[in-house]
Amino acid sequence: MKNSSTKSRFVGHGPCDKCGSSDAVGIYEEGPSTCFSCGTVHKNYQENKVVAEVHSIEESPFEKESKLEEIKNYSVRGFKERNIPKTVNDYYNVKVEVNPDGEITHHYYPYGTDDISGYKVRSLPKSFKSVGKIKGLFGQSLFNGGKRLVITEGEIDALSVAMAYYTKYNRFYPVVSLPSATGIKQLLAQRDWVRRFDEVVLMLDNDEAGQTATQEACRIIGIDKVKIAKLKEKDPNETLLAQGSNVLIQAIWDAQPWSPAGILQGEELWEKYKERKNTESIPYPDCLKGVNELTKGVRFGEVDLFTSGTGSGKSTMIKEIILNFVQTTEDMVGMISLEESPGDTVEKFIQMQLRVNLQEEKVSEEEEREAFETVFKDNRVKILDHQGSVADGTLMDKIEMLCLMGCKYLVLDHLTIAVSEVESNDANAAVDKVMSDLLKTAKKHNVWVGVISHLRKTGQGSKSFEEGRLPSMDDIKGSGSVKQISFQIIAFARNLTAKSLSERNTIKVRVLKSRFTGKTGDAGGALYDHNTGRLSYIDHAFEPELT
Repeated sequence: MKNSSTKSRFVGHGPCDKCGSSDAVGIYEEGPSTCFSCGTVHKNYQENKVVAEVHSIEESPFEKESKLEEIKNYSVRGFKERNIPKTVNDYYNVKVEVNPDGEITHHYYPYGTDDISGYKVRSLPKSFKSVGKIKGLFGQSLFNGGKRLVITEGEIDALSVAMAYYTKYNRFYPVVSLPSATGIKQLLAQRDWVRRFDEVVLMLDNDEAGQTATQEACRIIGIDKVKIAKLKEKDPNETLLAQGSNVLIQAIWDAQPWSPAGILQGEELWEKYKERKNTESIPYPDCLKGVNELTKGVRFGEVDLFTSGTGSGKSTMIKEIILNFVQTTEDMVGMISLEESPGDTVEKFIQMQLRVNLQEEKVSEEEEREAFETVFKDNRVKILDHQGSVADGTLMDKIEMLCLMGCKYLVLDHLTIAVSEVESNDANAAVDKVMSDLLKTAKKHNVWVGVISHLRKTGQGSKSFEEGRLPSMDDIKGSGSVKQISFQIIAFARNLTAKSLSERNTIKVRVLKSRFTGKTGDAGGALYDHNTGRLSYIDHAFEPELT
């Protein structure tokens, strides 16, 4: 305890309201402050006038040594409200100052790499300054290498971890603290000392400043040494108070190696595996039964490609898929049909819902409206009105807006027109840009994106796609990024010139790529009913193709 007769410490000068002097008032830590110009005594000067916190005080070598020796003789107390006993504070040489009523008013946390070079002073409840020179880390002089070092962000937190160790093992293990979340430079200066330990566990505050400091500290210490302990509470002391000392010890044992941004290892990889294992697949409609068997369906965060020759049934197939989403999920669907007007799109959906060819059979407007309400109820299907042009450079912004409006399934029909808006003289570079943006969108918003792509022209003498030849991946129009980025590639073919009506209306289906299952191959077929506008699955047997 500090002797009450000890002269209060001088901390600086201040202005006097009585005589107008700008710096004649002598300011002391305790007691009244006197103006040396007019003699006025200001009893509560500090509370009313001092607005800037004093963090450090310049002292002569004699004053500094005298003050440090004085603090060393202060008493040691436990911090009951923090659940830190006197035994822990005594080990760390934490001193206190008390008022005449015996209440603690100040904490003195010693700093120094070998001997005590200074104290960080905490005036309760929470203002700080320093006496002497703050060197190294709090508690550093007590340890000099070993198996494991724990680093916290504040002195109270270091004492909390030390308390947990002492409770569990009846001894103290190396625990130190940074001066603050912004005191990383002290860690850098003591890097060699820190790396004397086989393992360094960071247990900084669980807030933005603490997490930023954690990443910086990890880079300083090195990936070969550092681990990160995770707490549910804000900091170690709150954890000690709320959950007890065993939780702190367990957090140290469970600390995970640091992974720089973008690099995963250990438990992070296990969590990614569990995410993959629990990935939900949404089946395609029944007309694509064979595709479901090979791919299991569609998944959020993926970009899938559908490709075929002109007139082979891509748009009809896509609308079957969209209707299936509307009927089997509660999610929203966004359509970007760049070759088709919104009115045409709505008409085809109404026709498919009614299972009536509206070009050949008349139905009442009431029936049309009922079918419309079934498909477009609750505004779950949203259609981009491109107004005949996508050349204003806003297509990706509009796709992003559909995601923000809640669409979980997006269909882009088709890629060739979409790339026409990208400012590039290189067609392949334009395709790369659009496909990359679509993948980022799928990942960012966790949505599924279906893309329709056209095919390259076949060489002379080759059987055309319109004659029923199924395409390969090399036939896909555009750069290699189309094949690389797509998670699934589904190819269609229909022989538009066949003599048989049944054959002309049969769509052959083949899975060219399935990243999820790895399965590819023929996936049956779909028979188009001209009267209903709908597709139904057929177990189509493919015959060898002639080129």
